Amino acid sequence: MQQRTHSRQLTLREQYSGRVRLTTESSSPSFRRPVVPTDPLIRLRELCLAFPEATEKEAWGAPTFRAKGRLFAMYASADTHHGGGRPAVWIKAMPANQVLVIEDNPERYFKPPYVGPGGWIGVWLDKRPPWSAIHSLLEDGVRQVARVTKARSNRQSH
Repeated sequence: MQQRTHSRQLTLREQYSGRVRLTTESSSPSFRRPVVPTDPLIRLRELCLAFPEATEKEAWGAPTFRAKGRLFAMYASADTHHGGGRPAVWIKAMPANQVLVIEDNPERYFKPPYVGPGGWIGVWLDKRPPWSAIHSLLEDGVRQVARVTKARSNRQSH
């Protein structure tokens, strides 16, 4: 008689909540570590695309994330000159917030090239990224592009 193997794929939410996947082989359950993606882009994509009207578009050879067509985050791969050997995300922010965040933890946060003078915050995604803090920064970035979009539509309607 052939033995059955039961397993199911976990959703991303289950993977990140720390639930374990049960695998039954030879009628005895065994526990495995949770399946957590090692590529930070997977988690970043999940966070960014959860915002209303958020989309992903490749630009400059990298995934970028937009709300209502306006850029609020950009992934910088470790394999490109944008990442400089470490994976990172660049997030739209107010210049005052940029200074505070980077000064608070310069090992984790940095002023990214090109967009840094506009207030953007870079976050290194290696060495156990602070996903809740990244989510908060992404929320702020989405709010910023929403304000700009709303202001432009108000000007056009008057």
